[in-house]
Amino acid sequence: MMMRFAGRMLRETDPRLLWKFGYNFGYKGMRSVQKFKQRLKKGEHFPPFLFISIISGCQLRCQGCWVDVASPSKHIDLDALNRIVNDAKKHGNSFFGILGGEPFLHPQLFDLLEAHPDCYFQIFTNGQLIDDKVAARLRRCGNASPLISIEGTEVVSDERRGRPEVLNKTLAGLQACRRHKLIVGVATSVCKTNIDDLVQESWLHRLIDMGVHYAWFHTYRVVGPDASPELALTPEQVIDVRRFIVRMRNRLPIAIVDAYWDDKGEALCPMATGVSHHISPYGDIEPCPIIQFARETIHDGDSFFDTVTQSSFLDDFRKTAAKTTRGCIVLERPDLVRDLAVSHEARDTTQRQTALAELESLQARSSQHHPGQEIPEENWMYRFAKKHWFFGFGAYT
Repeated sequence: MMMRFAGRMLRETDPRLLWKFGYNFGYKGMRSVQKFKQRLKKGEHFPPFLFISIISGCQLRCQGCWVDVASPSKHIDLDALNRIVNDAKKHGNSFFGILGGEPFLHPQLFDLLEAHPDCYFQIFTNGQLIDDKVAARLRRCGNASPLISIEGTEVVSDERRGRPEVLNKTLAGLQACRRHKLIVGVATSVCKTNIDDLVQESWLHRLIDMGVHYAWFHTYRVVGPDASPELALTPEQVIDVRRFIVRMRNRLPIAIVDAYWDDKGEALCPMATGVSHHISPYGDIEPCPIIQFARETIHDGDSFFDTVTQSSFLDDFRKTAAKTTRGCIVLERPDLVRDLAVSHEARDTTQRQTALAELESLQARSSQHHPGQEIPEENWMYRFAKKHWFFGFGAYT
């Protein structure tokens, strides 16, 4: 399977982009995790992977979205973005997840990519703004991979995303990526209305036929002003998703990403382990994208690194989450998230200013943590990679 996947990558992508991916993301990404491990020994928690929501605006209105897409659009300016990336690079970081809103609405996105050819960027996008001109510029940059969200069939996509003709417009963006030989992925927030259509081997075959190189399945999070709890998966369905991912990794020439289980199949939370934190479109430094509270911003002090490593708020969140569950503290214990926000006098980082009330209205539910029902990785490469570069880092001991 791995040889078939390697053959696909060699045939379907620009060799220069493949080299950039291998060096900036692969080699330097592994090195950044090693530096992270060294920092942990000194008691410094600075994540090797940063996720930055660069803009709040979006042309879609998805169910369960926690971003203030209906409010006036705000974005982080290029100078601030460059400061974040440059400071992180000084400490060995090279990978940055770029989120929104819709990142391609940011007027300086390509300026950011072009300013840091020594980094790699994964752009979380609905794909509708990717035409041949945009795809050609991404190819020239060479250091970014679009991760295009697809939430279901034509009918389900329109319902989930609040606009007509969503799937066709998204697939047009995907086709532009293929024409320009980009490394491209598809992300799906798996929920009750799309699990039967997309958590299927036939769907992965279709993605392969469309030139998709990796798929990211993450389970629907009941958060935000339109939480839509009826979409949440049952515990049995979450386990089915995990089983599907493990099985397909051995069967098909497409990479399958997940960030919520380790090599042994035990649940983990990237925030609790310290692997990643989030920066909001307003510059707030948050524990993770769905925890919209902060004490610090990117504008505090002279060093972004110092701001993060010295944050008692982030430290308390990591420790409390790790002590409470290997799963998602927001889903399982929204009351603890509320208590942490209140005890630290953290700011509501939304424009709508209703994050606390939203937390209080949530009902506790299960997440990806199901003790005794772990499904270990079967593929040796995934098992090896997770064991060495993406696991608990002592957070749960």
